[in-house]
Amino acid sequence: MQTGESPTPPSEPSSNRSALTIVFLVVFIDLLGFGIILPLLPRIADGYVKHLLPSATWEIGLIVGLLMSSFSLMQFFFAPIWGRLSDHVGRRPILLLGLFGSVVFYYLFGRAAAIPAEANAGLALGLFFVARIGAGIAGATIATAQAVIADSTPPDQRKHGMALIGIAFGIGFTFGPLIGFGCLWFGDGQLPIIGYSASILSLVAWMLGLFLLPETRVPGEEPAIRRSIFDWTPIQHALADPRIAPVVLTFFVASLGFGAFEVTLALFLKDNFGFGENDSFLIFAYIGFVLMLSQGLIYRRLASHLREVTFIGMGIGFMALGVGIMGWITYSVSTRARPIDPAAPLDPVLVTLLFIALTASVIGFSFLTPSAQALVSRRTPDDRQGEVLGVNQSAAALARILGPVIGVTLYKSTDTHLLPYVAGAILLLMMLPMLPRIGWDEEAPG
Repeated sequence: MQTGESPTPPSEPSSNRSALTIVFLVVFIDLLGFGIILPLLPRIADGYVKHLLPSATWEIGLIVGLLMSSFSLMQFFFAPIWGRLSDHVGRRPILLLGLFGSVVFYYLFGRAAAIPAEANAGLALGLFFVARIGAGIAGATIATAQAVIADSTPPDQRKHGMALIGIAFGIGFTFGPLIGFGCLWFGDGQLPIIGYSASILSLVAWMLGLFLLPETRVPGEEPAIRRSIFDWTPIQHALADPRIAPVVLTFFVASLGFGAFEVTLALFLKDNFGFGENDSFLIFAYIGFVLMLSQGLIYRRLASHLREVTFIGMGIGFMALGVGIMGWITYSVSTRARPIDPAAPLDPVLVTLLFIALTASVIGFSFLTPSAQALVSRRTPDDRQGEVLGVNQSAAALARILGPVIGVTLYKSTDTHLLPYVAGAILLLMMLPMLPRIGWDEEAPG
């Protein structure tokens, strides 16, 4: 028995398949809306900002990055708050509140997109910020969904359960862009329909949760330490824990790199391949498909044989490879004598490298994410699952605050657009020495 462990540990939760199934469906449908919005948001914002600042350069990247980051800024503040609230009042009401907020703010996004840039770009951009801030507050309940997984699975099955969130994200990210593609195709390119469709899907998720989602928090199981909802000491305690802090830091860095990759991708596709809006939707759908396949099939099959820390190391390596290839692509295109002609045939070598880069990056992230979440959950007492998972989600949210701002600003700062990819690859590789601190000595899965 290890030092500090209780001689009579609390009973492990049994697998609650009904709760897992419903939270999977709720997260999946809600992420359909996220997948509809994300592929076009940087390009939409870029168009409105250029109407306000026609002669600006890096300032455009900064404002677009801030718009993208506002969503994650709210997640940074509210993920631990929602998580702690769910430890007190239950998981179900917090999830339902978040889903209803998504309905409202995705609708507001549609209203903002209905304002022509040439008519009132300032008003539209302001509404976009309000919509993204509100959606970030509502979407911060993802840590509560992770707490439902923790409530419903025994520790030795925790990483399988956490992978369900990734699978839901992957499926939502596959079909969300495809739905967005269909909306633009049948809606004659009308952008407001994107926001309205996301709002309707979130409404479906809310109704599903309202009628079918059970409460998974054990009645009467109060947290060992009752804290104010706005008490930030849990963040300090989590980061001071030598078994949790290195995992949170690694998750932060991976999310920082993926956030920069995610937000610059639409611009990368336009500048290097001449892809339009519908092409971007299809590329994002491919990313979702790879995420779904890697977490739903590859990860879950390997999870019985590999430690979480092994997955984290593999994830860092794959992500660095993918980001590095993207840097080589943008540098290669920028050194050509002629600009990209959207009507010209695509270079098959560059297209092949593009799909290799996307596949490697997404597989890496899909290996790392559920492994880090499972380690944090397994090293946390049952009565603090929502709180500490909220801290971990806040770290990811902070990375997604900085990632878009840094990524788009670096992307716009040079003609080669190379800097965000070089910086991302170096930052990821610098995390490899952290693996021994995470703990290679974790007991191997059975």
